[in-house]
Amino acid sequence: MDYKIKETKSRITGDNDVIAREVNRKLREKKTMFINLMGSPGAGKTSVLTGTINALKEKYRIGVMEADVDSDVDAAAISSLGVRVIQLHTGGSCHMDADMTMRGLEEMGVDDLDLVFLENVGNLVCPAEFDVGSDYRVMILSVPEGDDKPLKYPLMFQVSDVMLVNKTDVMPVFDFDLEQAKKRAKALNPGIEIFALSAKTNEGFDAWIGWLKERLEAYESH
Repeated sequence: MDYKIKETKSRITGDNDVIAREVNRKLREKKTMFINLMGSPGAGKTSVLTGTINALKEKYRIGVMEADVDSDVDAAAISSLGVRVIQLHTGGSCHMDADMTMRGLEEMGVDDLDLVFLENVGNLVCPAEFDVGSDYRVMILSVPEGDDKPLKYPLMFQVSDVMLVNKTDVMPVFDFDLEQAKKRAKALNPGIEIFALSAKTNEGFDAWIGWLKERLEAYESH
C-alpha cells in the first residue's frame, strides 16, 4: 500500500461547528431567535412558513432566508407577506452550512428582527448534518411521504427539536399512521416536540404557534 487514506468529514463539520457557535452568539446578543426549517421537497415548508408568519407578523419582526440550489420562487412568495426576505443560492450544494448562513444573515441584516427563519434546501439528509447556528431545528414530515421516514432518515429526527406533521387534511387518502410516526420519532429522539397540522386548512396551527410564542417570550426576557 503506497498511499494514505485521510477522513476529512470530521474536519469539515468541526470547522462548521465553530462558525455555527459564532452565528448563534451574535444572534443571541441581538435577541434574535433563529429557526432552521428543514424537510423534503414538496413537504410544505413554504406553506407552513407562510401560515406561521401570518400568525406572528403583527407582533414580531420577522426575516426569512430562502435557500435553494437555484430559483427564487419561494422568496417571491414569502416577500408578498410583508416580511424581510433574502434568496440564497447554494451553487449546487444540497444544504446550507454555517458560513453560508452567516453571510446570508449579514446581507439581510438582523439588527431590528425578533425572529429569523432559514428555509433550508429540500432534503432529509444533508441539512441534518450541518449546524447553521440556529436555536431550534424544525423538520416537516408530510403525510404523503409516509410514516416510515424516521426509519429511513434517522439523523434528521435525532437532531430536530420539533417535528411538524403536515398535510393532515389528506390523511384519509394515504396509508399514514400518525401514532406510528410519533412513536418512531420519539424512539430516536425522546425530547422531540411533535405537532400535527395542515397548512391548507390551518388545523393544528394553534399548538405550533403557541410553542413558538412561548419561546419568543422567553427569549425576549433573557
